[in-house]
Amino acid sequence: MSINGSQSFQQQLVNDAAAATRGLTIAIGDRLGLYATMADSQAVTVAELAERTGLQPLYVREWLHAQVSGGYIACDDTGTEFHLPADHVAALADEQSPFFTAPFFSTLKALYGSENGLVEAYRVGGGVGWNEHDTSLDDALSRYFLPGYRANLVSRWIPALDGVARKLTAGARVADVGCGVGYSTFLMADAFPASYFAGTDYFGEAVAQASRSAAQQQLPSSRVEFTTAAADTFTGGPYDLITTLNCIHDIGDPDAVGRHIRSQLADDGTWMIVEPNADPDPVRNTHPAGKLFMALSAVMCLPAAAAQKGPRALGNHSGEATLREIAGDAGFSRWRRADATPVSVVYEARP
Repeated sequence: MSINGSQSFQQQLVNDAAAATRGLTIAIGDRLGLYATMADSQAVTVAELAERTGLQPLYVREWLHAQVSGGYIACDDTGTEFHLPADHVAALADEQSPFFTAPFFSTLKALYGSENGLVEAYRVGGGVGWNEHDTSLDDALSRYFLPGYRANLVSRWIPALDGVARKLTAGARVADVGCGVGYSTFLMADAFPASYFAGTDYFGEAVAQASRSAAQQQLPSSRVEFTTAAADTFTGGPYDLITTLNCIHDIGDPDAVGRHIRSQLADDGTWMIVEPNADPDPVRNTHPAGKLFMALSAVMCLPAAAAQKGPRALGNHSGEATLREIAGDAGFSRWRRADATPVSVVYEARP
């Protein structure tokens, strides 16, 4: 052991502690519209930002100081005027940008709040089910994934599947399994008005929120419908397309889900599997997205799957070979890696 080495690693931990704590200030800035108010990148004083947001100047000042220390917001030499750099707007303030990341930090409330359950699961087994977390988790993660879905789902991923866009344009039946609050379902329904979309999820609160959104958008049940059902119990087939977006790794028995999906899919249908772009080998996951996936797998994904008491909790980085094996055992004879982004990989499985 060297003093310099220990001190260097200790500083790394302090830096991580600062980032973990600063994450709460990001969630606050996102929820209270502080970043959005500064999205024009124009300089503002504490008093001006407080007035525009209707917040307390004392807290606005402290929030700005935390943002400056983290390099998120810049200030002038006098420390009295602050601006959000133009290059930071997409990640912190622009909900339409594929780089929008701020919503993720609202998951921390739920994940840190589940620490006792996670400790118990690590000690005796079992897990922490999705419904055991604070309900903010589902909405925060859905908002985090939405920019990527908005940028890729309709424009890249579906067209990358063999003949699927043509079917959906003409009119097809689609099941969006593990739909959460329905963002992915709505994106597909908007793009393909001739098709029917059934969103299913085992978390009832998420399904209720999706149903309320459908009602607000005045979408008839003949076009879009949401039901509470597990991934191995949903009905309504045969479907021309079944999508599972970032959910197979959260399921306790993915093999049973694969078999059920095959039973609900038309003989010429397609199963679109979207999973994190992470490697089974942990030493290959040291890039930013990989680090995030590994941490999430340890505290959210694996425990959610283990809570279902199934035979095969995967974690979020099982890799293509494992997913292909699940599909093959379920009766899918054709497999293809259709597309990929730094965050997601898209696989096409067909009977």
